[in-house]
Amino acid sequence: MISVLICGALGKMGANILELLKNEDEICAVCGVDLKDCKIGGLPVYSSFEKVTEKVDAIIDFSSPKIIKDELAFALNCGCAVVLATTGYSAEDLALIEEASDKIAVFRTANFSLGVNLLVKLVKEAASFLGENFDIEIIEKHHSQKVDAPSGTALMLADGANAVLENKKTYLYGREGACGKRGKEIAMHAVRGGTIVGEHDVLFCGEDEIITLSHSARSKKVFAAGAIKAAKWVAHKPAGKYDMNDLLQIK
Repeated sequence: MISVLICGALGKMGANILELLKNEDEICAVCGVDLKDCKIGGLPVYSSFEKVTEKVDAIIDFSSPKIIKDELAFALNCGCAVVLATTGYSAEDLALIEEASDKIAVFRTANFSLGVNLLVKLVKEAASFLGENFDIEIIEKHHSQKVDAPSGTALMLADGANAVLENKKTYLYGREGACGKRGKEIAMHAVRGGTIVGEHDVLFCGEDEIITLSHSARSKKVFAAGAIKAAKWVAHKPAGKYDMNDLLQIK
């Protein structure tokens, strides 16, 4: 049985993960870390990693970039894998993650949805086929409480297209005022409102035609299910960096 720690156990994603784990027979939650000490249905939740005493094989983190330093220190100390489902990391955070991956297994992706990762693959294929003849615009929509923009998924989609185009494109985040004619860019536009779970549209705009590739998440459970799948897969992997391409064997 794989033992996991849920970082952000008191949040909505934590609740989704705990609900889905009830139907799992290969993996279970043994504790959580969040802002306060408490229990959820008998599961101990600690206000810091220093208080954790349970044996942990993997961490599933849907919390905040603010916790990454303590989280990695705990993981390095106990030798467990880390599944990072948080976005908005700083350059310093990413450097810490990179360093940690030399000693432990680190699974990080901006989106754990199977459909989104298929979308990334389709975007790469479209960019390869259409080349420089089509402009690329990305529109992402999320709930009113999301704190970072553009979304990690929008950046993942942009990076996928740009890699195919030999990274020739610059990134533009929204437009305002007399911004001039469109240049050689991939533009990203963020919408925040209500309870939108997550929607992403990638537009390939050519002369007299537009191709739109889209994904809409109707429930956060799709992300929780993907994170659990990742934890089961990465728990006993050797040190290194992993993502959904490795899990799904997407090239």
